[in-house]
Amino acid sequence: MADKSSRRSADRLRLEIAAEAARIIAVEGQRSYLAAKHKAAERLGASTRGGLPSNSQIEKALKEWQFLYGGEAHRSHLRALRTAAVEAMEFLAPFRPRLVGPVLEGTADEFSRVCLHVFDEDPDSVVRFLMEHGIPFEQERRRIRWHDGGWRELDVLVVEAGEHTVEMSLMIGREALHSPPSPIDGHALRRASLHEVKALLETETDQAPDSP
Repeated sequence: MADKSSRRSADRLRLEIAAEAARIIAVEGQRSYLAAKHKAAERLGASTRGGLPSNSQIEKALKEWQFLYGGEAHRSHLRALRTAAVEAMEFLAPFRPRLVGPVLEGTADEFSRVCLHVFDEDPDSVVRFLMEHGIPFEQERRRIRWHDGGWRELDVLVVEAGEHTVEMSLMIGREALHSPPSPIDGHALRRASLHEVKALLETETDQAPDSP
């Protein structure tokens, strides 16, 4: 009986930590779920020995926080980011772009980048494309854990597009057709086509409250 009570207490504490971590992400612009977990535990005076909430629990709490407190500001930011994603995807059409990450999942805020996967056999083709169109960009390299437990290097191009930042992860070759693991739950990262993102925007427009 005591063991069950202890487990329930630990579960409640993890949910409290998840809720505070979600608030930290939403309000303070923290991008790292791990850092948000530890910061939340510290603020609540909780020991991490009993286990921290999973990333999935934090994402769920974040969606709940944004629904309750984000209001029209959150919805407006999300619409603007998804509109920017559509514009970028139309421009990058030769590379079959797919939207991933917080802008797709609905947890994006004013601090979020528009994250795209772009595909080609030639690793330099997207770079040449941007240069031919006179678009300045920066290059980054990410080290991500793959489905087999190993590590992969991922090249990323970053463009400042008006008020928004667009990052393009270069998916080169046939292996790149397999979506990388999600940092949230380790499953294949969800991807959305241009058509699917447009449909999301149309749904948001249909559901938006009428202007006074």
